[in-house]
Amino acid sequence: MRFPLNAIARRCELSELDEPTPRQKKYQSDIMTKTTLFEPASLGAITLANRIVMAPLTRNRAGAGFVPGDLTAEYYAQRAFAGLIISEATQISQQGQGYQDTPGIYTKDQIDGCRKVKAAVHAKGGRIFMQLWHAGRISHVDLQPNGGLPVGPSAIRAATKTFVNNGFVDVSEPRAFEIDELAGIVNDFRKAAANAIEAGFDGVEVHGANGYLLEQFAKDGANVRTDAYGGSVENRARLMLEVTAAVAKEIGAKRVGMRISPVSPANGIYCSDPQTQYEYIVDELDTLGIAYIHVVEGATGGPRDVAPFDYGLSAISQVSIRPGECDIPTLQKQDTLTLRLHSNIA
Repeated sequence: MRFPLNAIARRCELSELDEPTPRQKKYQSDIMTKTTLFEPASLGAITLANRIVMAPLTRNRAGAGFVPGDLTAEYYAQRAFAGLIISEATQISQQGQGYQDTPGIYTKDQIDGCRKVKAAVHAKGGRIFMQLWHAGRISHVDLQPNGGLPVGPSAIRAATKTFVNNGFVDVSEPRAFEIDELAGIVNDFRKAAANAIEAGFDGVEVHGANGYLLEQFAKDGANVRTDAYGGSVENRARLMLEVTAAVAKEIGAKRVGMRISPVSPANGIYCSDPQTQYEYIVDELDTLGIAYIHVVEGATGGPRDVAPFDYGLSAISQVSIRPGECDIPTLQKQDTLTLRLHSNIA
């Protein structure tokens, strides 16, 4: 099975878009005649008031203890008209933090703070998924427990910056994970998903994009391991798939999404063969039966054609729509960021 190609809503100028192929034009025409933006829709285990999805946006507004406060609740409540909100990235542990003042979901106080956010969104009739995050090597010693080194698949420093101590600085040199540490990462994602549901969130989106930990393992520009988590396409995808499987088992696959960015160079990442890598990843994610895959096309905050990638003919879109499925457009995170939701939506 493969995921259906879903409708796209973009905020970029029409002149910046590729000319649709005849097949895409027919598909878009079919979508427009079969669906309406403001109609209710079912997504996995939940029902949405409409087919608009708000993409995640980092806010850096968490309070002491990385707890989301009243301002966060107000912010999301103001946007609860969207059928679904995908929250800002929320770290699964202190080790997973990559930037100053981002929220966590691993302590009781954080769970209680997130519960207020959920209540504010639900009071306005909205639905919200929490994006779960481990930044991996995109971090700084001042953010890490006891001033330790950030961690990644390999001891390769990213050519990028992070925000810490109220300013942008180069990320710190990471250390490579020991293989026996990786089961703990899987468990941290699992516990974070359980905590999100305890806080009342409708589901979670696993962050596997934009140069953060799971993508660092998937792409050979950051992963030069020679063990079971490096080398082959299958090995590099292993951690992403193990995390998603554990989260799906914990809270139910129909409450789980996954975000990927096959060719984005965000945070100094690259992959020598993204087509092969991501066709494998998407096929394997499909077997888990998750609610959707959220795809960043091209560069995050940059051009679509930053690197060759055939979305139209790849496993990501070469499918027929299954009975009971239809499409959902999205609000955009950035003008040049294209999102697709590959979803079990009716």
